[in-house]
Amino acid sequence: MGRLTEHASAKVNLTLRIRGKRRDGYHEIESLVAFADCGDMLSFEAADTFSLAVDGPFAGALDGSDNLVEKAAIAFAEVTGKAVAGAFRLTKRLPVASGIGGGSADAAAAFRLLQRHYGMPDSFSGLIPAARNIGADVPVCLMSSACIMTGIGETLHPLPHVEPIPAILVNPMQPLATAPVFRTLASGPLPDDFVEPAFPRLASPDEIIAYASAGSNDLEAPARHLLPVIGEVLAMLEDLPGALLKRLSGSGPTCFAIFRDMKEAESAALTVAREQPNWWVQATKLT
Repeated sequence: MGRLTEHASAKVNLTLRIRGKRRDGYHEIESLVAFADCGDMLSFEAADTFSLAVDGPFAGALDGSDNLVEKAAIAFAEVTGKAVAGAFRLTKRLPVASGIGGGSADAAAAFRLLQRHYGMPDSFSGLIPAARNIGADVPVCLMSSACIMTGIGETLHPLPHVEPIPAILVNPMQPLATAPVFRTLASGPLPDDFVEPAFPRLASPDEIIAYASAGSNDLEAPARHLLPVIGEVLAMLEDLPGALLKRLSGSGPTCFAIFRDMKEAESAALTVAREQPNWWVQATKLT
């Protein structure tokens, strides 16, 4: 088998509700998640030893000693008993520490590549615990399609495949780590009688947009407190013609806006890029 490649799609939290802090110290979450058609690219080719090369516009922002691709390869070997010897190459196209799951998507892509390399079934159920140990977003990135994510990220409620939703992603090129955002949120305890609610099927773009619009991102306020430029990004998105929903993704600082038409999204991306040439701006489709 020759070189295999996987797309590591950007993850977008259309909603993010923090239900409370659990007794084990983790936060119980509820998030409507979609995936963009932009992202990093990861390839794998069999070799005598493990190696990881990184290139791309954001390669310099990575700490090579703590890359999640290597962590995923180690976890895969521990779970499956299969030695991981091969050459990975990561083309880093997504900003780092940006709230769109770049590192998590890379780790998930590594899992998928190794499954393909060893001819294993596409089911991810056996890898979910190992994925969760790497990061809260890795399980949902394994599936890489629209779903409602609950628990501490390990419980996934897949949605039916729908038509792509036009959107833009905007990052002010200032990283924001997740841990300080959660500390600033200072969430209360999860109620002892908490029961996960039933979720709607959300079988069309209109249903997804309506559900997302009725929700919120509980991390937006603490993220804006830590990084005020997020408010500037959201204010700019608010003024874009045709923008239906404007919100922070994850713990930020990447924000998104949803549109009805791809031409509107592309025009909006050009407007933002023209007014803020130092920001990262991407027109995309969410599925």
